Amino acid sequence: MQWRSIVVGLVVLRLSLSCVLWLAFGLGPNVSWGFNFHLSFNLHKLDLTCAKAGEESARGSYLSFFDGNKDEYVRRYSSFPDTLKAKMKDMAKEMFYFGYDNYMKYAFPEDELNPIDCEGRGPDVLNPSNININDVLGNYSLTLIDTLDTLLVLGNVTEFQRAVKLVIDTVSFDKDSTVQVFEANIRILGSLISAHILLTDPKHPFGKVGFEGYDNELLHLAHDLAVRLLPAFENTSTGIPYPRVNLKSGVPPDSINETCTAGAGSLLVEFGILSRLIGDSTFEWVARRAVRALWNLRSNETGLLGNVVNIQTGQWVGKQSGLGAGMDSFYEYLLKSYILFGEKEDYWMFQAAYESIQNHLRRGRESCNEGEGDPPLYVNVNMFSGEIMNTWIDSLQAFFPGLQVLNGDVDNAICLHAFYYAIWKRFGALPERYNWQLQAPDVLFYPLRPELVESTYLLYQATKNPFYLHVGMDILQSLEKNAKVRCGYATLHHVVDKSKEDRMESFFLSETCKYLYLLFDEDNPLHKSDNKYIFTTEGHVVPIDKRFREKQWNDLFPCEEGALAEREPHSQPAPSNISNCNRIPEERRYALPLKSVYMRQIDHMVGLF
Repeated sequence: MQWRSIVVGLVVLRLSLSCVLWLAFGLGPNVSWGFNFHLSFNLHKLDLTCAKAGEESARGSYLSFFDGNKDEYVRRYSSFPDTLKAKMKDMAKEMFYFGYDNYMKYAFPEDELNPIDCEGRGPDVLNPSNININDVLGNYSLTLIDTLDTLLVLGNVTEFQRAVKLVIDTVSFDKDSTVQVFEANIRILGSLISAHILLTDPKHPFGKVGFEGYDNELLHLAHDLAVRLLPAFENTSTGIPYPRVNLKSGVPPDSINETCTAGAGSLLVEFGILSRLIGDSTFEWVARRAVRALWNLRSNETGLLGNVVNIQTGQWVGKQSGLGAGMDSFYEYLLKSYILFGEKEDYWMFQAAYESIQNHLRRGRESCNEGEGDPPLYVNVNMFSGEIMNTWIDSLQAFFPGLQVLNGDVDNAICLHAFYYAIWKRFGALPERYNWQLQAPDVLFYPLRPELVESTYLLYQATKNPFYLHVGMDILQSLEKNAKVRCGYATLHHVVDKSKEDRMESFFLSETCKYLYLLFDEDNPLHKSDNKYIFTTEGHVVPIDKRFREKQWNDLFPCEEGALAEREPHSQPAPSNISNCNRIPEERRYALPLKSVYMRQIDHMVGLF
């Protein structure tokens, strides 16, 4: 298996850089899709329009309704001046520091900033059942920890070193806080590991960032936290962990036996790196056992997994299979674990999962940039039958185009990203759930999530198409206009009327601002370094390093009943996205990533005109 990194964290399996640039404008995989339906079109009006168009045109295609050459899409998106790029980079930096400085001024050492009242926020101790807050906030200076590597990405070594010393001097995990294992892992454990690696990285991609007297304290903190999360993996019949632990006392007596697939199956990157840094297989072993347990519960008919499982019985409580909340990072970490650790099993599982997704979740025309029919869209289906369960998608699914880029399926990534961008253009934000049939939000809030920005950044790195710089500019300007308040950036309570909630989640600084800045900073050390990097699901920078492909132990996973048999590469199905790069028509290599006719079609689908 050959793979190489395009740029930071942009690993495209079996594809060279030049091939990926061509694939950015190429044909998608040959996959089957379900019944033909018009997604979120206004069917009556469109059918009337198309009927009229058919009378006036010999072609009789509804796509002729959207046809146009050198139209407003080409004029708007086909170039992006360097001066404007520099302005947007400065704007992204200012956005980060407005939030970060106010957090440090008004909120630290509490977990989050309330940007409207200019106050700190910690766990809701008066209401332990408020898991929206308590799952995330553990009384451990969450925002500061989550933001450490962003300071380096922005080039602020001095503040990075000061922040590291503050964490070392003030943070303890010996707290009576009940937190979600998944959130503590990706936000806290992942950031501590990332910052430690960057502090001690001999290649120094950000210059000399270490300081005298640093004695691996961040790694020790990460180890301490991971040990406190381990009780979640005990007393579970399946090996799938409990969703929450108390950092002092372990699993609460009243803990539920249900967890989501992403929450239980997205621990392997951080736990695996920790195991390989300290030479203790325990953490990788429990995380990998959970992934295997979930995988072995997938449907025999479709190959799909559900979104909620009972950790004692192994029965699926939630039978919805999709790409958003409850499932998203499970798929992401199958691929990224393979990239980091080189375990063939991880890639085989990802390949099989991706094939099932393409066969059962993907609807619309076969090719993103060719042919007639509805644009490709990934819907929520029943894991056993593959039948559609509802007509909404959620904002977390916007991560998936970025994952498709890492897998080399750039064509499908382009189309799905365009759909989410059209929703953003309509509302100036992404509603938490959007009903594609009704052309309206089902859940109206937007907590400053990074997923669309992340996919925009990765697509730009793969294609270098100025279209994605325009997308980033639109997002930046929308956030400035709609979310900026007295002391930071606030969650949008309602994407239509733009009312706000007094909360700025830590991922706004650790991910949203980071990806926006990197999008416009062509000369960032991450882009220039000979060392290759990838981002965790929380946007933390970790190197693709040969030491993470070497274990200090033997027989990590002895043969177990029901365990996956190792498959030789020649017996694995070839990735469906691998194609002949020379197939791409010359005229499409330097055009918009998605033809204007299809951009206009998607905009119409979400009600932009």
